[in-house]
Amino acid sequence: MSPLILVQGLRYQYDDGTVALNGVNFRLEAGETVALLGANGSGKTTFALHLNGLLSGEGTVEVCGLPVNPKNIVEVRRKIGLVFQDSESQLFMPTVLEDVAFGPLNHGLSPGKAAQRALAALEQVGMSAAAGKAPYHLSAGEKKRVAIAGILAVDPDILVLDEPTTFLDPPGQRALAQLLSALPQAKILITHDMPFARAMCSRAAFFRNGVIAEEGSVEQMAQRYEWDFIAPRTT
Repeated sequence: MSPLILVQGLRYQYDDGTVALNGVNFRLEAGETVALLGANGSGKTTFALHLNGLLSGEGTVEVCGLPVNPKNIVEVRRKIGLVFQDSESQLFMPTVLEDVAFGPLNHGLSPGKAAQRALAALEQVGMSAAAGKAPYHLSAGEKKRVAIAGILAVDPDILVLDEPTTFLDPPGQRALAQLLSALPQAKILITHDMPFARAMCSRAAFFRNGVIAEEGSVEQMAQRYEWDFIAPRTT
């Protein structure tokens, strides 16, 4: 079976000359939940932004067999949903329901069908009661759930979450882990939260200096690297 994501030789340099990615190879299989680990600035988020075409570098990126290019970008963005670290950046409509319905509307559904999709997604994440609320009235954990609902409303095959436990207290983190574990989609979690990664992920890829330096189990990466993911252990 073909991988859901296949990345080969991905390179990207920012306008200021910073080389963010320097030949990344990666694959994600159906049903996997993979942690992307590494220090700030190691290339994790830049890599994720290539998966749905928000950035475009050298090399090849395929999502569900589709090359990520302008011709396929609408379909690619339906298949892979990106949840940003700060959920507020994805919540901008007057009500929660309108926010979650925004994606389906953009993909051509009628207002009625988009609302149905949005309500079903809110039910899936346990936020139906908030449908009529303004997003800024929600807690951090509730905002995260609504942001995930907005992605689920377009029925993606893959979820990519950037630092999903940021701004969440321990009960919120546990609730998020329970929610994500119940979702059938393959997942990529960009995280510094090792307990969360251990609980959620079957595999980890460690980024360093714009490449994936090593892959293995989360526990193997935890034993091999320091807690801050900056340097290999010397003992």
